[in-house]
Amino acid sequence: MRIAISTGGGDAPGLNAVIRAAVLSAINRGWEVLGIKKGFAGLMGEEEVVFLTRDSVRGIGHLGGTILKSTNRGNPFHYPILQPDGTYKEIDRSGELVESAKQLGIDAIISIGGDGSLRIAQQLCRKGLNVVCVPKTIDNDVPCTVHSFGFDTAVTTAIEAIDKLHTTAESHERVMVMEVMGRDAGFIALHAGVAGGADVVLIPEIPYDIDKVCEKIVERDRTGRRFSLVVVAEGAFPVGGAASTLGASMPGQARRVGGVADQIAREVQQRTGKETRSLVLGHLQRGGMPTGYDRLLCTRFGGAAVRAVADQKWGHMVALQTPHIVTVPIEEVLREEKRVDPTHDVVLTARAVGISFGD
Repeated sequence: MRIAISTGGGDAPGLNAVIRAAVLSAINRGWEVLGIKKGFAGLMGEEEVVFLTRDSVRGIGHLGGTILKSTNRGNPFHYPILQPDGTYKEIDRSGELVESAKQLGIDAIISIGGDGSLRIAQQLCRKGLNVVCVPKTIDNDVPCTVHSFGFDTAVTTAIEAIDKLHTTAESHERVMVMEVMGRDAGFIALHAGVAGGADVVLIPEIPYDIDKVCEKIVERDRTGRRFSLVVVAEGAFPVGGAASTLGASMPGQARRVGGVADQIAREVQQRTGKETRSLVLGHLQRGGMPTGYDRLLCTRFGGAAVRAVADQKWGHMVALQTPHIVTVPIEEVLREEKRVDPTHDVVLTARAVGISFGD
């Protein structure tokens, strides 16, 4: 058996831990393992395909990033090609990818990625490739799994930032607005905001009213708490409005949401008269060493992915359904979006302890 491993989409802490677990699990079965560099680019002549050995993965479990590199612009079904006039044209290179995999004698691929990678894997399965997926995204927006790996580390990074902002906000009696990642899902903002003791948490699933946000800040002032911490997901938007974007995306990329923290900070300062500063955590949430929780989850996912290959669970994703790791058909995973439930106990608890969602 010869398998290959691919890491695609935005990077997340724990990718190397999954690679390590999958490689060692496969080698201990007597299999050969290839690593496809930069998503699926290695199978289309844009990057390398390398052998992965015990030495290749020694000492990488605690490291951030991915030894195989990654990209969020490598969809083989819509591959961007630069034209002589400077524009880009998207072409379907999936046939080339499938043929390359056959030439290399690849029996199965373990694709580590988020919803975009899952859709690609589903299409590749339909073209005859044997693919098993591992859910990766700091946003935690992949359905059918309690957590995707990288989420716990991103939340921990955000909580550490909130802890630091708390002291400087209190010292200067300022309002601090911190923007975290998550795109259209508010899991990072919600979990970090509640655990870090934020005063306002704004998420895409609950459109906010800026007047309500300011009311919370003014109320804290009246009770002698002359500073406030606002945690906002990058995809949050006001009632009747839309998420802010950061200009044009690179070819093949999804729209770039963000900039909402700066907008909110300006409005809060204008309406309340309080000095207000904004901070965007950005890619700090994607970098660094994974937490212990993520390292264990990644190791479980990597081992489970190899077992799924052995069981020929093609077109399936490994998933955490506490306390077990199971496999779920990709078709079922992609059937609906995973978003914060406004009636979830975390939201209800946040409201109970006085956190405002701006509604």
